[in-house]
Amino acid sequence: MPSHRPPSRRALLLRGAGLIAATAWLTPAFAQTTLRPTPSQTEGPFYPVALPADTDFDLLRTGSATYGKGQPAWIEGVVTDTRGVPVSGAVVEIWQCDQDGHYHHPGDGGKADPAFQGFGRVSVGRDGRYRFRTLKPAPYSGRTPHIHVKVRLDRHDLLTTQMYVVGDPGNARDFLWRRLNEQGQAALTRPFVAGADGLRADFPIVVQA
Repeated sequence: MPSHRPPSRRALLLRGAGLIAATAWLTPAFAQTTLRPTPSQTEGPFYPVALPADTDFDLLRTGSATYGKGQPAWIEGVVTDTRGVPVSGAVVEIWQCDQDGHYHHPGDGGKADPAFQGFGRVSVGRDGRYRFRTLKPAPYSGRTPHIHVKVRLDRHDLLTTQMYVVGDPGNARDFLWRRLNEQGQAALTRPFVAGADGLRADFPIVVQA
């Protein structure tokens, strides 16, 4: 004969815990997360006037030429929105000076080494990942080492910023780096660690898409 006694307090607590666990399992993780957008910074004066013929992910090879100066490095990460959702179809661009501190730009006197591509562009897939092979950034007159980064989606610019090197002594003297608060410095200043195929720096990018 079935019992009509009300469920015990223990049974109610166990049911409640089960419902909470089920809801957490059904809710995507990104729905519970709000990420801080990557700080924006100035584009600077040396965005290419005309893009080079070679704009792929490998800035150390231009046509058949190979650039041999400096320290090769991989720059990689994931482009997400503030919920942590990958921004599929976003285009990531980087540009930087060569090891001797010269940009491919007429405003810098056209002194950059032609073997260094100096600019790269990649489109991200559904996972939001991007990757570039380039140099650990070198200093040029008046600035600490940095890499310029731009993110676009369709015809819209989502972010323009700069990436810095953890521990570089020039950071504390750089006027743009000093303008960042501690959180901004942590977001834009990344360590370069040794890997099997050169140095590697992880640079996650969060945009308001």
